[in-house]
Amino acid sequence: MDLLSTIKGSSMEGYFPAGWDLKRLDDCCAHGPEEIYDRQDFWHKGFKPVSCEGDPEFGMMMGHEIALQIKKARDAGKKLILILPVGPMLMYKWTMYFLEEWDVDCKHVYGFNMDEWSDAEGNTLAASEKGSFQNAMEDAFYDPLGARTIPASQRNFATKANLPTYAEKIGELRAQGAELVTIFGIGRVFHIAFWEPQFAADYVGEAEWKKATHRLGAKLNPLTIEQNALHSFKSRTTLVPCFANTIGPGLFLQSDYIIGGCDGAFNRGMMWSGMSLWAALRYRPDIWVPASFMPTMPGKLFFLAELAGPLTADCQ
Repeated sequence: MDLLSTIKGSSMEGYFPAGWDLKRLDDCCAHGPEEIYDRQDFWHKGFKPVSCEGDPEFGMMMGHEIALQIKKARDAGKKLILILPVGPMLMYKWTMYFLEEWDVDCKHVYGFNMDEWSDAEGNTLAASEKGSFQNAMEDAFYDPLGARTIPASQRNFATKANLPTYAEKIGELRAQGAELVTIFGIGRVFHIAFWEPQFAADYVGEAEWKKATHRLGAKLNPLTIEQNALHSFKSRTTLVPCFANTIGPGLFLQSDYIIGGCDGAFNRGMMWSGMSLWAALRYRPDIWVPASFMPTMPGKLFFLAELAGPLTADCQ
């Protein structure tokens, strides 16, 4: 017995996004850990998954990759657009370490935070308020960088007023030769930023979906709310907002390079993102599974080794 054989007539029937093929998702997860590197025909030739043995290595390797892209752009005399997440956070500590070791500053970098908690109208917390992504980003990265930091005028946060200007600002920078690097995690429902799978129902097809640059007051999936309750709010579901402002595929799919992270593990073998990792790598591009498009671009997806599985029952 499993979900597929018992879902009919259960409280889970109709719960998942309508476009999910649950059997296909299950098949994505039915592989041994050694198969995770098997290249798929839809992967970009410059894309590869990278295994990390634990959180310290994961943070160090992601931080190194971010710092390396900043250094490469500086050395090439180019402007660099970074689409940035709030989480995972350890990578920012290592990004700062490598920038200091290499004596690299971020005067050529333009930061665009990918999302922010909101209400249904897109209103966000005050920038200084604890819990806002802007506050977390400034505390974890911008302020500690000191003299090396991204200039305040080149930092962008996903507020109601500013998020709708992202596409134009990024377009102007790219016209000046700037490169775009998206840094991201993969959600429990396979979202990128807070671009949820059920949004696919609002578009005529893939071409229209790919043009969408952002949403204000995006309605979050229940699984996204529970994911954040578990890893950001110490299980207190009542603290998690039900809406968020977020970038869309019209921005993150324009990336010249991607740096992804999948680290959703707890302890004693428990995890929440093993299926998210396998779906991103094996589902094939589908607008109901936003993360499935990320391997179509050059870059690296770092993941904790235990997430590769095997994803089997463990009732001991």
